[in-house]
Amino acid sequence: MARDLARLFRPRHVAVIGGGAWCAEVAAQVGKAGFSGPVWRVHPRADPDGRGGTFVRLGDLPEAPDAVFIGINRDATIATVQELSTMGAGGAVCFASGFSEAAAEDAAGRDLQMALVQAAGEMPILGPNCYGFINALNGVALWPDQHGCQPVERGVAILTQSSNIAINLTMQRRALPIAMVVACGNAAQTGQAEIALSLLDDPRISAIGLHIEGFGDLRQWESLAACAQAKGVALVALKVGRSGQARAAAVSHTAALSGSDAGAAALLARLGIARVGSLAELVEALKLLHVTGPLAGGRIASISCSGGEAGLAADSALGRALEFPPLGAARTAHLSTVLGPRVALANPLDYHTYIWRDQAAMTEAWAAMTGPDLDLTMAVVDYPRSDMCDGADWECATYAALAVRAQTGANFAVVATLPELMPEDVARTLMAGGVAPLCGLPEAMAAVEAARARVPEAQPLLLPGAAPREVALLDEATAKARLAGFGLDVPAQRLGADPEGLSFPVVLKRLGLAHKSEAGAVALGLETPEKVADAAQAMGEGRFLVEEMVTGGVAELLVGVVRDPAHGFVLTLGAGGVQAEILRDSQALLVPASRAA
Repeated sequence: MARDLARLFRPRHVAVIGGGAWCAEVAAQVGKAGFSGPVWRVHPRADPDGRGGTFVRLGDLPEAPDAVFIGINRDATIATVQELSTMGAGGAVCFASGFSEAAAEDAAGRDLQMALVQAAGEMPILGPNCYGFINALNGVALWPDQHGCQPVERGVAILTQSSNIAINLTMQRRALPIAMVVACGNAAQTGQAEIALSLLDDPRISAIGLHIEGFGDLRQWESLAACAQAKGVALVALKVGRSGQARAAAVSHTAALSGSDAGAAALLARLGIARVGSLAELVEALKLLHVTGPLAGGRIASISCSGGEAGLAADSALGRALEFPPLGAARTAHLSTVLGPRVALANPLDYHTYIWRDQAAMTEAWAAMTGPDLDLTMAVVDYPRSDMCDGADWECATYAALAVRAQTGANFAVVATLPELMPEDVARTLMAGGVAPLCGLPEAMAAVEAARARVPEAQPLLLPGAAPREVALLDEATAKARLAGFGLDVPAQRLGADPEGLSFPVVLKRLGLAHKSEAGAVALGLETPEKVADAAQAMGEGRFLVEEMVTGGVAELLVGVVRDPAHGFVLTLGAGGVQAEILRDSQALLVPASRAA
């Protein structure tokens, strides 16, 4: 059962436990956020009469607090969480570190984290090893540092396991309206999926971005995906762990079980969660989704006053699930009337500068590049430096974009080729008018791809379960015998190097090697017993398997299943044969997998 996080995230009163600069900053940030309820400071050296909202003990508080920031050491944190749970507090942020993320250096860390979770009982806790949260919708910030969030009436939520990344994202100057930021830290009790699921109950949350080190409870992620789909709220993830170094860093940072990147990619695809490759792409995807919601597809149009930008737009979309549909006869005729005979009409469209400064003509031409056959139209506009140039000449582009949106209701974006060429004040103006301001052409294309509507797989995952106590490598003969026992067709075979009873040509393999091709332990197309014997001698001492060779095949297919403790059972389908490891042409899916996947 999911915990009720409403009191924690939308509190009537707040308590800050601990002294020092961190807790003082929390109290200051609560006030700066505009929180109107009482803020109670709890510290042994506080005013014993509770004057000025300070108290010596938790038991002295007027009532159980809704939201608590615990800024004391790890051992004291556990006892405090126990007391808060007993008195009926709404939830707590556990700031202290030194728990499971430090287990490699401190053997007590993992046990302390288990004790913390046990002490919390049913009371929700964030962390440990986290900064807390910022609720810009309700004016609450249990946060021990500066941040860049501003009050909003509607916006995106960002959940991250890194408090520093959370701070950095709030400092963006790209006009992304951030409604909620949650630093999850170790997520010992309350994971990202559970937090995101609770945020879906708030209609003011337009999209949810997730910086993920490890997934944790897979069933919660399935519930989140299904609920987000039902409510029409898109989820976008930046999953770290593509490199071995990143996976190792995740373990030492938040004790996250990162698993394989192939497994993570397969899980996100199965859940219908878009994956982006950088923080910049995450911000742009969330911004686009805030304005447009999930896009029906990846059919786009690009408008620019330069052929160079048109070429960049086309190249930036290459390799993504995006397409530039041809203009069609009616659209071509309309554009020809507006732009004149000297403009080559295509999508992406370079409309030159013949109509620049003519806002009415720009609006008509740009509007002609929208329609039901397109999911998004983007105008490429690079604004000049405000400290050196006069931007008045570019206002026509801003107002034309706003007019197109107002007249057509179509999804429309203004894209700057470089992020710094989209001024924040212009971006805010565009956002207010329902136009998505996107910073950077490659980031914009990544955002459009991420914004495409996705449907999560309905069938539940097969969970990996507990790790086996012993792992053994089966040789090929034993493995194929077991596969045959499950009804799979396998070639006729014999142990040893004697092909008697088999039809030629045959294959000889030396057993006991996981990768035979590189070791020269596979001989194909052997036509006689003598050639089999020669091949065996060339391979050296060892056990052999000889089997009939399949001929006339169209292709060789590699099929494998790996138990990934973080994501489930990863099914790999790909090009097989002796060059399988070199080609690496494969697709990873999670079991059970449908034909549609």
